[in-house]
Amino acid sequence: SVPRCYLNKQLATVRVLKGEPAELSCTVSKDNVTGTWFKDGLKLTSMDGVVFEKKGLVHKLIINKAEDIHAGKYRFEGGDVKTEASIFVEDPPQVDKVLLKNLTSVPTVAKAGEGVKLRIPFEGRGPIRAAWLKDRMELGDDTRIRVDKTDTCTTLSISSCDRRDCGDYKVRLKNDSGVLEINLKLVVIDKPQPPAGPIKIVESSANNITIQWKPPKDDGGKPVQRYLVERQQVGRNDWETLGETPRSCTSFTTSKVEEEMSYYFRVRAVNAEGVSDALESGEVKAAGKGSPGVPDPPEIISASRDTITISWKSPCKTGTSQIMGYIVQKRKKGTVTWLPVTNGPVKDKKLKVTGLKKGVQYEFRVAAVNAAGAGQPSDPSEPAFARDPTTSPGQVQDLKVSSSDSSSVTLTWNKPEVQDGNDVKGYEVEMRPCNSLSWTKCFTLPAESTSCRVQGLQAREKLFLRVRALGHGGPGEAAELEVCAGAAAALVSPRFLIDDTVKSFLVIKAGDPIRVKIPFEGSPEPVVTWLKDGLPLPGRAAVSTEEGSSQLLLRAAELGDSGTYTVELGDGLGKRETFSFQVQITDIPQPPGAIRLEENVPNTVTVTWEPSASEQWEKNLYYTVLKRESQKGLWHVLGDLIYNNKFTFTRVVPGRDYYFRVVAKNDLGASEPSETVQPWRIWKKKAEFRVKAQKYRGVNQNQPPRFLVPLKCHVVVTGSECHMSCAVGGHPAPKITWYKDSRDLSRDPNYFCTNDFGVCSLVVLGVTKKDEGEYMVEASNEVGRAFSKAFLAIKGNS
Repeated sequence: SVPRCYLNKQLATVRVLKGEPAELSCTVSKDNVTGTWFKDGLKLTSMDGVVFEKKGLVHKLIINKAEDIHAGKYRFEGGDVKTEASIFVEDPPQVDKVLLKNLTSVPTVAKAGEGVKLRIPFEGRGPIRAAWLKDRMELGDDTRIRVDKTDTCTTLSISSCDRRDCGDYKVRLKNDSGVLEINLKLVVIDKPQPPAGPIKIVESSANNITIQWKPPKDDGGKPVQRYLVERQQVGRNDWETLGETPRSCTSFTTSKVEEEMSYYFRVRAVNAEGVSDALESGEVKAAGKGSPGVPDPPEIISASRDTITISWKSPCKTGTSQIMGYIVQKRKKGTVTWLPVTNGPVKDKKLKVTGLKKGVQYEFRVAAVNAAGAGQPSDPSEPAFARDPTTSPGQVQDLKVSSSDSSSVTLTWNKPEVQDGNDVKGYEVEMRPCNSLSWTKCFTLPAESTSCRVQGLQAREKLFLRVRALGHGGPGEAAELEVCAGAAAALVSPRFLIDDTVKSFLVIKAGDPIRVKIPFEGSPEPVVTWLKDGLPLPGRAAVSTEEGSSQLLLRAAELGDSGTYTVELGDGLGKRETFSFQVQITDIPQPPGAIRLEENVPNTVTVTWEPSASEQWEKNLYYTVLKRESQKGLWHVLGDLIYNNKFTFTRVVPGRDYYFRVVAKNDLGASEPSETVQPWRIWKKKAEFRVKAQKYRGVNQNQPPRFLVPLKCHVVVTGSECHMSCAVGGHPAPKITWYKDSRDLSRDPNYFCTNDFGVCSLVVLGVTKKDEGEYMVEASNEVGRAFSKAFLAIKGNS
């Protein structure tokens, strides 16, 4: 019977980027199979960019450059064989590589007040969604910013840049084949902000005044080069330039002062883009020679609706005489004018300031007084409200996620329980990623708002969110969501994400685990069902499904676990997707049975053997036959991939001993061999001949040896046989001896020598490179000797 054809390797599903090559291949067990390819059920005869190829047992379908037209389900049929797989052509968003490098490697720089336009052209399968984000928040159109998108590009336009536009931007391009994210940096340069204040009086004496400030909070995108310091005498309108300091120095001392004279100072920062606005000081009085030093700022002790109590400490320098008291001044926050609190100096270092307006915020300062006069006033105190003490508002009520989509989460809550004097004036929303402990403020909302939408999130991104109420007494305790909130995944039909790591045909050794992981996608999360041969899985099988994949596990495979396994995805609306794969449980085969040898045809041997016991469950089992020509020689393969139980060896050399071995094999390995114990040979039959008696002539008929036909040179291929022969005459019949490179070959079992009535032959079986060289045959008798030489050249298989 003719062995059936089966698959050694099935087609596997391929995912390929558009424009890249793709290939489907399968391997069959017979070389004479003519295959037919189908696409989406239609027979393929010719197709643009597709090549059909057959090499031995391998059949291939090759696509030089994958396009959308090449996507689909393919099937190969040939003989008893049928296998199918799909080609998915992925076309994710792409941006020109040179443009992408320029955008991401070098920041975009603009000057304040100028317009900026960032245009990014893209390619890919539509529709492509384009989003611009800054600081994780998606940008939308407003009075200065505009986001435009066409089918081939997206543009961010800013009509008039300022420093708040600086930062990291992200462009997210997404379609059904993938996501491309591009990180950009925008730098807006401007003149610096004013130096950070207030201006502190480090020293005020009759001879010097030293002032100090802090660098600007924003240097305008260019480093500060220097600071300009100016002074104005109280009562005059003109400003006098005192000098400048390098950027590393934030203090300045002037000796151009007059005792008991008052001044104003101002400082400007300078960078390459220009000069900042000025930071101005309050009134600074040059002390007399015996005036006391500057006290520290007063501290707020308590406050009520019309009273604030303050305290302070004595200055370090008391001057030339003892401190007699302190001058206390006040001002409303945001105003410039300081007003006296009392009619004269206060002897104590604590004062209850009365007659204040309810709800107004005040600042205070003090100056020490001695016999020489009043010293320089202190810096202002922290601002304080004139009002009864209040507590922070309580927690917001019923904080929850009311809705979410693929890029945002909407929160809602109810106001805290109202307490006397504790009205809510607003809300603060904060967030932090699940893998971080740091909270970031998202929004500050007015008191009327009880909901907010957190935008610019990625699909499935998880965050912790909390909301706190803000009151006159400060922020209240935050109310936090109990679990991570996240943007909902975009609505995606269930589908399998099959790649080269997922095989459609598995061969598993008995006892080994079966572990198969199938990736998929779908939103909402699809329902996963596993089947074996259309029925539920056996109880030993364990299935675990997590986000994006489902895994089958059988810890110890049994022969009964062979079959077709199917994974089914359901979206709950009746739509289903399935993927199937085959599992073949196998083991190293049992050895074949006893070997029998028969000479059915002269000079051949037919080797037959009992089949391996593994044939009943192993479909891919085959046999290998080996032989050797001496009991301790090397084994050589005679036949491989034999799918029946018989093999005939035709190149038998009579008179030589042979040993045979048969091994059963499958995909996992080879069995123990079955061997012949006794040598097997075909006996060489000697030719019968009769010698006709010569009539005695009385003459000496002895002749020395001579070569009637000399040896010829030979060139043979490695692994083949070589027959060298010659014809010899002489009387008595010469003795024949063969040599290779002067070495006698008479006792070498690798060479077979014959001499039939003067026709002498040397047979070299399975020649190798070491058999190359000069061969010589010597013919000798009692009368003389003769020689013939020839060279044997060996060439390798090509």
